[in-house]
Amino acid sequence: LLAIGKVLKRRSGEAVKEVRKITGKLITVAKKTVTEAKTVLDRCKEKSDGMVARLTTTLEKFVSATEQVIAQTEEVQAGNRHIPERLVSLFDPEARPIKKGKLKSPTEFGRKVVLEESEERIIVGFQVLKGNPADNTLLEDSIDRYRKVFHRPPLAVSTDRGFYSKDNEEMLRGKYVRQFAIPKPGKRSAERKQLESSSRFKRLQKWRAGGEGTIGLLKRKYGLRRSLFRGTPGNNCWVALSILTYNFTRIATLSLETGS
Repeated sequence: LLAIGKVLKRRSGEAVKEVRKITGKLITVAKKTVTEAKTVLDRCKEKSDGMVARLTTTLEKFVSATEQVIAQTEEVQAGNRHIPERLVSLFDPEARPIKKGKLKSPTEFGRKVVLEESEERIIVGFQVLKGNPADNTLLEDSIDRYRKVFHRPPLAVSTDRGFYSKDNEEMLRGKYVRQFAIPKPGKRSAERKQLESSSRFKRLQKWRAGGEGTIGLLKRKYGLRRSLFRGTPGNNCWVALSILTYNFTRIATLSLETGS
């Protein structure tokens, strides 16, 4: 793997060929390891000890996942670079590749999480998603979660441009959200430019930008960068604990500031 990383820094046609050669060697090693693991499994199945049985079940899962990774890698080696629902993590099979658009790390692997934050910077709702759905398909569920908790629509909604769609703006009006600021991507009309230049729109977007700070804080201090629990229930639990801890700290800070 270190050899692949070194070669990829050269970014040339020869580098790609060399990476494929190294990957071929890795496939050979992986296949040999799987064969040896299956031999161990055959021996372990003869024993009925509880601990051995649990370890055998775990090893079977890893063998199956490794075989899937080998098959995927052979597909890529053959030229097929678009493999739907491919496995990207042995420890979290439902993790997905997520394009972030960052220069250093254009694609990250993991779970997408939707957060809803109040004006006081308290997180009032969240959802750990399956797969990698488009942002603009997630807004209505967020509004519904808010209404379920507070029994009224939010007074204002502000998101980044990924959540924009005409349907979403109509949905917000239909759910009686008085103010919302969702930048429109791409080419904008003069009327749209005027709307997005208004003080109200800018104020809401400025508040939304502060949400990026909350996300950074959750990653830096509250463990949201990496879940140490596995599977969908484990990830849900980890995110919930991170948010709960953050909210307790935030509420305590607000209480001190207001003297209540």
